[in-house]
Amino acid sequence: MTPRITHTRAAHLRERLSPADLAVLASLYRLRLLTSRQIQRLHPPAGSPLAQARRTRARLQRLRELGVVVHLGRRVGGLQPGSGAAIFGLSGLGLAVLGVNGPYGRRRRTVWDTKPHFTRHVLAVAELCVGLTEAAWTQAGVDLLTFDGEPAAWRTFTGPTGASLTLRPDAYVRVGVGDYERVAFLEVDMSTESVPTLRRRCDRYVSFWRSRTEQQARGIFPQILWLAPDDHGVTRLREEVINRVQADARFLFAVALQTDGPALLTAPVEATE
Repeated sequence: MTPRITHTRAAHLRERLSPADLAVLASLYRLRLLTSRQIQRLHPPAGSPLAQARRTRARLQRLRELGVVVHLGRRVGGLQPGSGAAIFGLSGLGLAVLGVNGPYGRRRRTVWDTKPHFTRHVLAVAELCVGLTEAAWTQAGVDLLTFDGEPAAWRTFTGPTGASLTLRPDAYVRVGVGDYERVAFLEVDMSTESVPTLRRRCDRYVSFWRSRTEQQARGIFPQILWLAPDDHGVTRLREEVINRVQADARFLFAVALQTDGPALLTAPVEATE
């Protein structure tokens, strides 16, 4: 039987964790799932790449033994070269240690049970955050100001018929580039959704833009950046989805490859942009 999670137990465990351990838990909370390589890149230990990989594995093993993270029992390739990387998420105890609820406000007390396509989508969104974080570390004048995944990126607004609607971007991003900020809603397409579904999502964005809810709350409406896994996905989004958006709202949308996302969001901003 799994020990009951209590406030006292979580508090005692938190005292045993280092700031670096807690930072890993915080990243898992913000991004939901991460591979071991992504964790290593977000929280690189000291030493050579080989030593960093060894120390990351040791940290994750310790966090597993303490019960604050769970290993999904599968590996995934395609995000980085080489063999697949192990996938990790927060446990219910890990959430208690951080003093937060699980995704969408629910406390999660069991091991993650996700479908492969969902896992790949979550990891693709996380990869954008990792890439932007690395760009902020290495590029002069670039700062990652905000990266809100789901559900922190969601927005509620009143639709054209007066009904309460929810916009569900995959992420909301603010990047400082020199003297400017680039702000975007990110939609990571894995080529698994139908064209009618994608069109409905674009229509929801247009309704949100027309409501002026975001502009009144934050002073600006973000660019909507669709990111596809390959050239075929880019063409499908442009020709079959964005080109069907109402003409006066098409300027809101941009389409690119997932691998180009960080570079686009950190590119120098022209004064006329």
